[in-house]
Amino acid sequence: MNKFVGAQHEFHDAAFVQGWADRFVPTAPRIALFDLILEQISRSGLPNPHVLELGLGPGYMARHILERNASITYEGLDFSEVFFEVARKTVGPSMPRVTLTRADLTDPAWPARLARQPGAIISTWALHDLGSPQAVADVYARCYETLPQGGLLINGDFIKPDGTTWDYEPGRFEIARHLELLRRAGFASPSLLATYELNTETPTAAQNYACLIAER
Repeated sequence: MNKFVGAQHEFHDAAFVQGWADRFVPTAPRIALFDLILEQISRSGLPNPHVLELGLGPGYMARHILERNASITYEGLDFSEVFFEVARKTVGPSMPRVTLTRADLTDPAWPARLARQPGAIISTWALHDLGSPQAVADVYARCYETLPQGGLLINGDFIKPDGTTWDYEPGRFEIARHLELLRRAGFASPSLLATYELNTETPTAAQNYACLIAER
């Protein structure tokens, strides 16, 4: 049997979600990813200062960004009401600037549920859970349709690193394929900003992630 990298989640189960959130309090490399995303949305001259996060989860990135940029409003999309309960506690005093939107990214109509048009769409460690490159491609296409001209899409997610001998779950695939799917969605010049915790020899499910950026 080939060696395999992947994970299974029960994100509608309160005990699982709380345990998952407790285990994944951001480490230094993950905070570095938050800082990179914050830098991009803070200096880019967004068409508007409303940021949408796909897969809000426990709210760690939302808290990080909102505490450091007072000029933006924030919309957190997730399919789990349990995650919203955790995120409210995580974000704390910044919650008045946050809209919580429950939607499933596998439903192509999710953009119709948004409170308003975002100037930037961001995500971390979420889209791989959709389970396939096609599902990620569909989200990229919806993001392109949703963003205004000059809007940004920034995705920090698990990838399958080049040169690995391990099998990866279908939602974790090569950076080159992500860039191809972004171009197919309509983004002209998507690019790789950074990679984190690369490990091709003895990877865990929490390693090997990259940050990609695309402008509408």
